[in-house]
Amino acid sequence: MPADPAAFDPDSPRFAIAVMPDTQYLFDEDRSDPAPVAETFRYLGEQRGLANVAFMTHLGDVTEHGTADEIELAGETFAALDGVVPYSVLGGNHDVSSDDQRGDTPYLQTFGPQRFSGSETFGGASPDGYNSYHIFRAAGRDWLVLAIDWRISDGGLAWAQGVLDEHSKLPAILTTHDLAFAGDDGQAALSSHGRRLWDRLIRSNDQIFMALGGHYWPPGRTVLTNDAGNDVHVHITNYQDRYYGGAGMIRLYQFDLVRNTIDVETFAPWFLTREADERPLLGAEVIELTDDVDRFSLALDTEQRFAGFAPVKLPPQRPPRRVTRPDTVAYWRFDAAGLGRAPRDGAPVADGLVARDLTRNGNDLVVRRLHSSGDDVLTHSSEHHRNAPAHASLRFDGGKNPDRGAVLEAVADAPVNSEKFLDGYTIEVFLKLPEPFVGDHAWMGVLSWQGRAGDAGKTAGYSQDESVCSLNLSGERFLQFVLYPHVQNASPTSWSHALPTGRWFHVAVVNDGERGVVWVEGSPIARNPAQPAHGIATLGKPFTIGATGSDDGSGQRFGQGFYGWIGDVRISDAALDPSEFLTAH
Repeated sequence: MPADPAAFDPDSPRFAIAVMPDTQYLFDEDRSDPAPVAETFRYLGEQRGLANVAFMTHLGDVTEHGTADEIELAGETFAALDGVVPYSVLGGNHDVSSDDQRGDTPYLQTFGPQRFSGSETFGGASPDGYNSYHIFRAAGRDWLVLAIDWRISDGGLAWAQGVLDEHSKLPAILTTHDLAFAGDDGQAALSSHGRRLWDRLIRSNDQIFMALGGHYWPPGRTVLTNDAGNDVHVHITNYQDRYYGGAGMIRLYQFDLVRNTIDVETFAPWFLTREADERPLLGAEVIELTDDVDRFSLALDTEQRFAGFAPVKLPPQRPPRRVTRPDTVAYWRFDAAGLGRAPRDGAPVADGLVARDLTRNGNDLVVRRLHSSGDDVLTHSSEHHRNAPAHASLRFDGGKNPDRGAVLEAVADAPVNSEKFLDGYTIEVFLKLPEPFVGDHAWMGVLSWQGRAGDAGKTAGYSQDESVCSLNLSGERFLQFVLYPHVQNASPTSWSHALPTGRWFHVAVVNDGERGVVWVEGSPIARNPAQPAHGIATLGKPFTIGATGSDDGSGQRFGQGFYGWIGDVRISDAALDPSEFLTAH
C-alpha cells in the first residue's frame, strides 16, 4: 500500500483505466437514480491510489433523452470526479442527435470544453466542442485519449488527425459510442460508423492501439491489424440491458508493464461495496462478470508495439573501463573490445580465438570445440541484454545425443584458476535461452571451474567427481549453483525458479565471505542455502564458460555444451550490491 493511499503514482509500471459505458437508464426523466453511478465514482476516488487509477472514460449515452434536467443531474453526479480522478465524456445518440455540427445542446453546456478547462489532463476540443482529447501520465510516459462524438463530421476527423499528428509519439486509445457490435459468441465486428472511423482514422495511425465503444450489447471484442501490421484491440462495453440498467458497472483495464499484460475485469461497485445481506438477489448475480468477453487478459509489449512511433532508446554500450573496478578479477565480453576484432553476426567463432581479460590480469579465455563439433555450435551474435555493457554475445548450440558444444577456457597460468575468494566474490553472467527450447538440455553448464571435488578433499555433496564450482541448468530450466567451499567439507547448492525462454537474464552469484545468494535480474532467488560457505575450492584448473564437466580420476571430461546465448561475464573478489552489478548505469 502506498504511503498515501489516495495518491496516484505516475511512474509505477502498474496502473488502471476505468471505462464506464451507457448509463442512460439511470438518468431517465423521473425514473432517474444516480446512486449507482455516484457509488462507482466514490469507489474510483477511493481506488485512485490503491489501484493506481490513472483515468476514467465514459463511452456516451450518459442519459436517456438528453434533456436539460437529465443532463443537469448527470453533471451533478459527475462532479464527484472533478479534481479526484481525471475523466473524459463523449456524446451518444441518446444525449445528442445528428453529427457534431449540431450546435448548442444541454449536453454541450454541461459536458463541453468549459467543464474540463481546469483538468490536468485536458488537452483541447474540436471547434464545435463535441470531440476532445486528454493526455494523462502513467508508467513514466504520456498516454493520449481521444473522446470522439457518436457521429463525428469530416471536420471532426480532420481535427482528430491533427491531434494525433501533434502528439505523434504518444500511444492512443480512441473512445467513441458507436464502434462495433457482437453476437452471443462475443466476436466483435465494426459497425458502419466504426468502419468509417477505422478507414479514416484508426488504421493509418499506428499509435492507436485500442478502440473502445458502447451503444450495442452484448459486449464483445476483436483484434484488427492496422496498416503498420500491428494489432488494434477493438472492444464493446455496454451493460444497460443488465439488472438496474447496468448499475453503474465499470470495466477496469489494469496495465502491468512489467508483465506486458493488461488484465481486464468488469464489476459493479454499487453491489460490490455492500454487505452480502444488503444486496438484492439480482444485484448479487451481477457483482462481477466473469465470461471471456468481460474478464480477460491482453498481451501488450509496449516496447515492441509502440516501436513504430515511439522507439525505445536502448542504453549505449559502455567501454570496459566503465565496468572494471578495483575488485574486478576478470572481465570478458564478446565484441571488438573483448575479441580484438569486430565480430560478424552469425559467423562461426574459430577454435583458438582469444577472448581477452579486459582487466589485464592475465585471465584470457581460448575457444575450443568439444567432441569434434561443427562450426555452428559457436557463433557470434549481436543479441544482448538491454543493460549489458557490450552489445554482443556468443550463441552456443550445444546438446546431447550426440554430445556437442564449445567452451572458452582460461589459459593455464590464469590467476582466476587458483583464486580462493576467501573474502567473498561476485560472479556475473548474461544469458538467454532459445525460444523454442528444442531438445533435452538437462544439466547443461553455463560456467564452471574445472577440477574434481574429491581432489580438493571434499567428500560431501552429490559426487566427488563433479566440478568444484559450477552454474548449471536443470531439466526444468532451474538454475543450479553448485559450490564446494575452500574451507568447509560441504556442497551448498542454490536453486532458482524456472527461467523463461526467449528472454535475456542477468545472473549474479554473490558471496559475502560467509554464505552465497543468487540474484536473477536484480532479484534474490528463494532457495539459497544458509550454511556457511567460505571461498571456492579451486585447484588451478581452467575457469570455463560454456559447459560443466566431471572427472572420475582420469581427467576432465565434458558431455553436452551450453544451448543459448552468453554475454558479458565478470568476476569480482568482493560481494557487490545490486546497484553495483553490470546492469547498473
